[in-house]
Amino acid sequence: MQQQQAGGAAPQRARGKGRLVTKQLAGRTRLAELFQEGCGKIRLPETFDHSLEAILINSSGGLTGGDRLNWSLSAGPGTEVTVTTQANEKIYKAAADTAFLSSHVEVGEGAKVAWLPQESILFDRASLTRELSVDLAPSAEFLAVEAIILGRTARGERTERGLFRDRWRIRRAGRLIHAEEVRLEGEIATLGDQPAVLSGKVAFATVFYSGPACEAFLPRLRPLLEAGYAGASHWQDKLIVRLAAQDGFSLRKILVPVISLLRNGAPVPKVWNT
Repeated sequence: MQQQQAGGAAPQRARGKGRLVTKQLAGRTRLAELFQEGCGKIRLPETFDHSLEAILINSSGGLTGGDRLNWSLSAGPGTEVTVTTQANEKIYKAAADTAFLSSHVEVGEGAKVAWLPQESILFDRASLTRELSVDLAPSAEFLAVEAIILGRTARGERTERGLFRDRWRIRRAGRLIHAEEVRLEGEIATLGDQPAVLSGKVAFATVFYSGPACEAFLPRLRPLLEAGYAGASHWQDKLIVRLAAQDGFSLRKILVPVISLLRNGAPVPKVWNT
């Protein structure tokens, strides 16, 4: 709920929703349903193969306390979809409440989804609660990347205080295969300096892959991680990569080759380079 300021009306808050549903038609991935509301926009650039690419846009230009943004994707059987964002999502200082960003993904039988939003940048005293919920069919393939940058070091910025909460729930055929909770609250910079947290790094990412090539990818991944503060592991039906770096540029130098490998050589979306 919006909190009313003393002696005045409640501040205006951004609200946005976007839903995309795909289907297979004549061997290509096609649009079946598109819904947009408020500041949530979705654009579909032209592709030259059988896949579909979607670009998520927050037209409000960033998020602050009390803003709400919800994304939903349903990839139909046999489709192939790449989802990214137009730019880094900027999370600004929150006077009250928290920005809430939720994403729900469904991947049908034989479908492939690459969930590749660009990094979210947390400014000092920002507050973000983020949720990712995924439902995979038994034969679905799914790749996800979520990255955070705690202040733009090139501009001398540092996220001293704030709140970051991240919740993932990924299920295959209704069975939970991955769950994680991250919470950085209060003196974020002090927390991040601890060796057991980020050891002074300000950019970090989680990469998740679930599909038939999990075990085969692992030995090819590890050489890509040797130069960084990173690690990878595989068990059961998933492959997890954790990355941390001194800044966003250094993070991308490791993250981009990792993504390309897990996409069988395909590059990151073009908007990552604009």
